[in-house]
Amino acid sequence: MQLLITGGTGFLGCHVASRFLAEGWNVRLLDVLPLTEPELLDAQQEGRVEVVEGDVADAFTVHQATEGVQAVVHTAAALPIQGSRERIMGTNVEGTRHALRSARERGAGKVVHISTTAVYGVPKIHPLYETSPIVPLGLYGESKVEAEKACDEARQQGVDVTIIRPKTFIGTGRLGIFQILFEWIREGRRIPIIGTGNNKYQLLAVSDLVDAIYRSTTQENRNETFNIGAREFGTVRQDLGALVKHARSGARLAPYPPWAVQPLLRVLELAKLSPLVEWHYKTANQDSFVDCSHAEKILGWCAEKSNAQTLIETYDWYMQHYQEYLDKVGLTHRVAWDQGALKILKKIS
Repeated sequence: MQLLITGGTGFLGCHVASRFLAEGWNVRLLDVLPLTEPELLDAQQEGRVEVVEGDVADAFTVHQATEGVQAVVHTAAALPIQGSRERIMGTNVEGTRHALRSARERGAGKVVHISTTAVYGVPKIHPLYETSPIVPLGLYGESKVEAEKACDEARQQGVDVTIIRPKTFIGTGRLGIFQILFEWIREGRRIPIIGTGNNKYQLLAVSDLVDAIYRSTTQENRNETFNIGAREFGTVRQDLGALVKHARSGARLAPYPPWAVQPLLRVLELAKLSPLVEWHYKTANQDSFVDCSHAEKILGWCAEKSNAQTLIETYDWYMQHYQEYLDKVGLTHRVAWDQGALKILKKIS
């Protein structure tokens, strides 16, 4: 069986590829960035991994990459930090349309589209269900809503499309915004949290997300939409507190009032002096968790790892590897982000 993974050399794409390889599939990875994961490079030498370097926003490239595949897992996405409306909409919306169209024309039996719970915005009522109102926050959320509309259109044209809406997912290899958190903890800094930290904020282990993707691809289910998140999670204060306690670095949580912090972060975002965007700082002090019973019922899926366990495991991986990334700054989940003006806050914390 042959699988195409768009965004295949990225953080999630590599984890998906490893799982499908372990299950006996061959995988083709489409991405603008080269493959660097040692395990997958070894599989490439064995002929089980193929890499197509190209942009999902290019229709011809996607059409060529989809030849001969039985399924497509569409993970490619431009993150909010990556900037312009043109870039984000081109990748997240047009790229999705290209993947769906190519899957239909090439006869791929299944497309699994990775969306986001950002499509729900910042609701006051929890938990969130797949049928909850769609009120996106920010350009990234808007682009993902448009991508889901493209999925609905493809479903009407006969393409079997599963939409997965994951909570923020972390695991080995995940840096990005979490690298900032982990660096501050490693250095024993005060860790700023917005609000009291008594709000419940659900995360997700990438291994649990990959399991949902694999089940969605290989089981009999058609045109389903699934929320995916950790089963066990506490408040921000509880889960981050468990990580800080585990690190034993002298770091401690420092709450800040939302009315003071959020306007400042908005100014820094607009001035491009901070990697944090609206979705980060406007949800940080709010409850944010989804109901996963639909995935549990249809897929037989259940999250195995809690928020605290996943944070600790990812931090431990970071501690083993952080020196490899000291001089690597970029705009993906696999490298550190430029902290911008946050460096000033770190120095005085």
